Amino acid sequence: MKKKQVLLLVAAFALTFASCNKEECHECHYDGPTGEVELGEKCGDDLEALETSGYTDADGNKYDVHCHDH
Repeated sequence: MKKKQVLLLVAAFALTFASCNKEECHECHYDGPTGEVELGEKCGDDLEALETSGYTDADGNKYDVHCHDH
């Protein structure tokens, strides 16, 4: 019985540790002149850069980017 408890504890710790090392990713979009424009899923540094700097389209228009749950 004690072996099962130790094994369960080790498994729970391993899952917790593995989930902490995952790179954070979210779906991002900006509000364009004709409505919401999806940018797709962005992760890590790309996610931070988009939210900080925004998105500039081909015409030079700059938009604030919104990423869900971030």
